[in-house]
Amino acid sequence: MNAPQSPMDLALALAEEAAANGEAPIGAVVVENGKILAAERNRMQALGDPTAHAEMLAIRKALEVRGTGRLDGCDLYVTLEPCAMCAGAIAHVRLRRLYYGADDPKAGAVDNGVHLFAQPTCHHAPEVIAGVGERRSRSLLKDFFAGLR
Repeated sequence: MNAPQSPMDLALALAEEAAANGEAPIGAVVVENGKILAAERNRMQALGDPTAHAEMLAIRKALEVRGTGRLDGCDLYVTLEPCAMCAGAIAHVRLRRLYYGADDPKAGAVDNGVHLFAQPTCHHAPEVIAGVGERRSRSLLKDFFAGLR
């Protein structure tokens, strides 16, 4: 019998699926009390929507499942450090924790760039745990973008 898949393993599997579909390999999973509320991958190309990042889609789906405008008490697992748009959404829905794989020096907004959660105008900052699944996430990203060159 196989061990249950961790939320980050699921996010990484979704990232692989995204890459196989020509999307940047990023996956995201929202969890509440050990239960997966939403699991999504990047779909910007498929939907023709620049806001269809894995995090945004997972947050929207989790809000729908919960039937609320907040995700307090929930955790987000994502394979890449969120951008400013996604970090803003994370703050607004009041996620409890953010786990991410690879950092993103170019477009990240959590531990790079604007450091959104550290800004005095940010009214909610989740606990941030970086580097979860980092090696696999970084490898997926490197391989995907090398294939585009």
